[in-house]
Amino acid sequence: MGSGVLQIQDLQKIFGGLRAIDGLTFNVCEGQIKSVIGPNGAGKTTLFNLITGVFPPTRGRFEFMGMVLNGRKPHEIARLGISRTFQNLELFGNMSVLENVMLGGHNHTSAGIFTAGFRLPGMRQEERQIREKAMEELHFMGLEGKAPLGATSLPLGEQKLLEIARALATRPKFLLLDEPAAGLNIRETETLSQTILAIRARGITVLLVEHDMSLVMGISDEVLVLNYGRKIAEGAPREIQRNPEVIAAYLGEENGHA
Repeated sequence: MGSGVLQIQDLQKIFGGLRAIDGLTFNVCEGQIKSVIGPNGAGKTTLFNLITGVFPPTRGRFEFMGMVLNGRKPHEIARLGISRTFQNLELFGNMSVLENVMLGGHNHTSAGIFTAGFRLPGMRQEERQIREKAMEELHFMGLEGKAPLGATSLPLGEQKLLEIARALATRPKFLLLDEPAAGLNIRETETLSQTILAIRARGITVLLVEHDMSLVMGISDEVLVLNYGRKIAEGAPREIQRNPEVIAAYLGEENGHA
C-alpha cells in the first residue's frame, strides 16, 4: 500500500454530553478500500460528517494528502478531492438521471457569473464537458440507458448506483460511501461489490461504512471497528472476524435488540 492519504489524529466530537467520537486515530492508505463497522450509534456517520466538514471536531486533527482539513468548509473539502454518498439517498426527484450526475461536475466549473448569465462560449463548452463526464460515469455504472428518466423512477439498487455516479462526477481522489448496500438484495449487493472494486481500480481510495458483513469482508483491505465512538479493533478482515471484542460488541447489539 501507498502512504496515508487520510490521517486522523486524536479525533473527538461531543454533542451535549455525548461523546459521539472519542479519541479516534487512524490512517487510510492510498489505493485502499477501508471499511468502518460497528453497532448502531457507534459514530460511523458522525465520522463521515467530520471528515467532510459538516461538523467541526471538538478536538483532533485531519490531514488529506498532507493538507490540514480542520476549519475548511464542505465545498472546499470537496474541491480537494473528497466526495461522499449518504445513508439516506440525496437524489433530486424533479431532475433526470443525467441531470443528477451533472450536478457533481459543477464542482469544477470555472466560468464566472457573467459568462454563465449570458451563456457565453466558455460556459457552453464547460456544460458540454460536464454532460460528457456525466455520461461516462453513467456508462461506468451501467445506467447510460436510463439517462433521460426521472431519478426517483429507478429501483433502489439503481438509485444507489446513481448517487455513486454523481459522487464520481466530482472527480474524487477519495470516496466515502455511507451504507451503500442498505436495502439491497443479494444480486444488487454483488453488483455494488464489483462496482466498488472497479472504483478502486481507477485509483480512487475508498472509505466504506457498511452493515453488510459479507460485502465488507469480501472487498476490504482493512477494517476499522468502532463502538461508542472509540476504536476497538483495526486490521485485516480475517483478524477482525476472530477478534473477541468485536464479536462481543456485535453479540451485545443483537442481544440488546432481542
